[in-house]
Amino acid sequence: MGSTLEAKSLRKAVVPSTLLDNPSPGSLHSTRLALHVNEDASSCWVYIASGCNIYKLQIPLEDSWLSTGKEGLLIPERTEVMDSLLLKRCPHRSEIQSIVLSEIESTAYLVLASVDAYGHLIVSKLDASGKDVDKVTYSVLPRDFGVGEGSWSGVCFSPIQWSMAAVARSFCKSVDVYDQDIHLRTMRTLWHPSSLTFLRNLGNGDENSILAITEGCQLSVWDLRMKENGGCLNRICGSVGDAFYAVCSSSTGYIAVAGADRTVTIYDPRRWSALSRWVHCSKYEITGLAFSSLDSDYLYVQGVDYEVFCGQWQESSKVFSFRGDSNWLGFSKCSNRDVIGGWCDSGSIFVADVVAKGVKETP
Repeated sequence: MGSTLEAKSLRKAVVPSTLLDNPSPGSLHSTRLALHVNEDASSCWVYIASGCNIYKLQIPLEDSWLSTGKEGLLIPERTEVMDSLLLKRCPHRSEIQSIVLSEIESTAYLVLASVDAYGHLIVSKLDASGKDVDKVTYSVLPRDFGVGEGSWSGVCFSPIQWSMAAVARSFCKSVDVYDQDIHLRTMRTLWHPSSLTFLRNLGNGDENSILAITEGCQLSVWDLRMKENGGCLNRICGSVGDAFYAVCSSSTGYIAVAGADRTVTIYDPRRWSALSRWVHCSKYEITGLAFSSLDSDYLYVQGVDYEVFCGQWQESSKVFSFRGDSNWLGFSKCSNRDVIGGWCDSGSIFVADVVAKGVKETP
């Protein structure tokens, strides 16, 4: 028994030129968008980063008629931005590379983290209603105080402790872990890191301590409690010469990685074996991945050719897809709902609301 997923709505909104005219270009695997659905689910807040600033836009989520084009491609419905503003936060001094949101359970607060090209981390506690954007803010300077060359940087929160964050810096080949503004440890990668995530539901209370990092054509897994090998538990090599760009973890503990070889591979960290390989599921490099919150048998995949699709990874089958209208500057899924969003350098923001269609009978 299992549910099937379908898109309830797909909306396209344009960032007002008065708010942001020309977004900064970002990297190939930009992670400069984060989403939060309001409590009544009538709209969502979309956070985007450009240059040294973060902007916040409210986009409606009400049901709409979905139309499809060739090969079942979803056609977005145009909508207007309900509200937009520049976040009043401690400013970065160089281009923001990644932003991520964490929702604090049983409170009306969100935690927003941003990291710039030199590894400067800023974390803010926000009011989920969008009325008050200045709760608590702290910043952490990189260990080398930003000396050297700027590059892609990434950030992720622990799934069970919002105060713990990991920051990856591509040029420095390093990952720093912080508990609020206290530095816990530094891990040195062999290659330039491109994506990172804490693993979830490993069954032994390790959700605060196990990190998965893509670096070059390898997936490396790290235990923050371990001293041997610098904390590295395991390394899994992909196709030689084909870099990984994205890694994500499911609520059931599986890890998905993908990148230049256009293939999504699912691993079981309990046995370090590949459960499934969805070969050449995208026409071009894959730069974004997210497991469904409704059913972890489904994945959302973002490709360089502007396509985003939802697929059943065990059956290697696509369920639905849509396309952006230019290069992606950010792609993200809401942390606890199947609302996915992408931001293009044309200024367009696409938001899809996905629901479980029902139950399919097993023979």
